[in-house]
Amino acid sequence: MFIELTNTPRDYAWGSLDGIAGFTGRPAGGGPEAELWYGTHPGSPSRTPRTFPPTDAGHPTLRDWVAAEPGRLLGSRDATELPILLKVLAARTPLSLQVHPSPEQAEQGYADEVARGVAADAFGRSYKDPYPKPEIIVAVSERFEALCGFRPAAEVADFAADLAELSAGPARAAVEPLLRLLATPTAVEPVVDWLLSGGAAGCVAAVVALAGGEPATRSRSAATFATVTELAQHYPGDPGVVIAALMNRVVLRPGECLYAPAGMLHAYLRGVGIELMIASDNVLRGGLTPKHVDTGELLRILSFDQAEPALLAPRRPSGNVAVYAPPAGFALTVVDLAGRPERLGGGPAILLVERGPVELTGADVSVTLERGQAVFVPASETAVSVGGTGRVWLAATGDATG
Repeated sequence: MFIELTNTPRDYAWGSLDGIAGFTGRPAGGGPEAELWYGTHPGSPSRTPRTFPPTDAGHPTLRDWVAAEPGRLLGSRDATELPILLKVLAARTPLSLQVHPSPEQAEQGYADEVARGVAADAFGRSYKDPYPKPEIIVAVSERFEALCGFRPAAEVADFAADLAELSAGPARAAVEPLLRLLATPTAVEPVVDWLLSGGAAGCVAAVVALAGGEPATRSRSAATFATVTELAQHYPGDPGVVIAALMNRVVLRPGECLYAPAGMLHAYLRGVGIELMIASDNVLRGGLTPKHVDTGELLRILSFDQAEPALLAPRRPSGNVAVYAPPAGFALTVVDLAGRPERLGGGPAILLVERGPVELTGADVSVTLERGQAVFVPASETAVSVGGTGRVWLAATGDATG
C-alpha cells in the first residue's frame, strides 16, 4: 500500500512567489510560498486524499494514519510520530541566523522550560520539544545561497584589516569596539556576544554605512561588504548583518548538499532546495529576525569552530542514484531514472516526484506518479522499485537504498 500526500505551502514572508509552484508543476498561488511539508508534524501534517490500492480507512492526514496503525506504517506499535520531516524550501529573501541543539541539549532545555512553567506559545520559549533538529538541504535551483559556520581565522583577520582601513575617519570611534574584539581573529565568541548585547547599535550602523560606500567595492573584502549591505536592506539595524560577515557564504549548485549539524550557525538566503530534518521545532535564533533571540542559550549551544564550509558528498551505489546520509539518523536519496527500474529500500519513507511519470511498485501494487506527486511508503513495504525516465526523491530513516 502507498498513501498519497498533499499539503498547502507555508506562506512565510521570505518565501518565493514561484519556486514551489515551479518544482511541483502547478500554478503559483499569487503570494509567498516558503515551504511545502511532508510528514506528521502537527504544525502542518500531510493530507492523505487516497491510497493505492484504494481503501475506505478514511484518515484525513498522515498523522491520523499513524495514530490508527502505527505498527503498519512505522514498524512499531509504540511509535507515535514519523521522526523525519521532508520539505521543498523556496527562499526569496534571507531567513534568520539560527542554530539547533544536540539531543542532550534539547532534552535539557525542554525539561528546564517545562519546569519553569514557560508557556508553550510564549514569545521567549526556546525549546518547543525535547528533540534535536539536524538538517540537510540539497540544491534544486541553479543557485542556492546560504551562510554556514564561522570563517577561518585568516579570513576574519583579513576582514578586520579591511574594515579598519575603511573606517579610518569619522566612523572609527563607532567601529573601534568591534576592531578591538576582532584583533583576536581566533575568538569569534566574544564578538557575537557583544554584537547581541544590545549596546552595538552604533557600530552596526557604522559598518553598514561603510559597506555600502564605493570604497568597499574595491576592497579585498568586497564580497563580504556586499553581504552586509544585502542583509541590512532586509533587516536594518539587526546585529546579525555584522555576525554574517564572520560566516562562510556558500553557493550550492544543483545536487550539492549542505549539512547543518547541532551547533552550527546557518541561514538560507535564496533558492529552491529539498530539505530533510528530524521533525523538531527547536530553533535558537542569532539575528536577522524580529523573533526572540535568547543570547545566553544561543552562546551555550553554538559551535564557534572556524573552518571552510564542508559540503556533504553523496554516496553513489550506482551512476544515477545519490544517497545523502549524514550522521543524523536519516537519509535522502535522489534517483535520476534512465528507463530501467531501480530498487530502493522500504518504509517508512516519503517519495516525492520531481519529474515524471514514474512507476512505483511495491509488494502488491504498482502506481504511476506524475510531477509533484508524493506518497508515503509504510514500513509494511519492505522494498520498492521505481521505473521510468523521471527523477524521484526518497526520504527515510536510516539508509534509503536497497
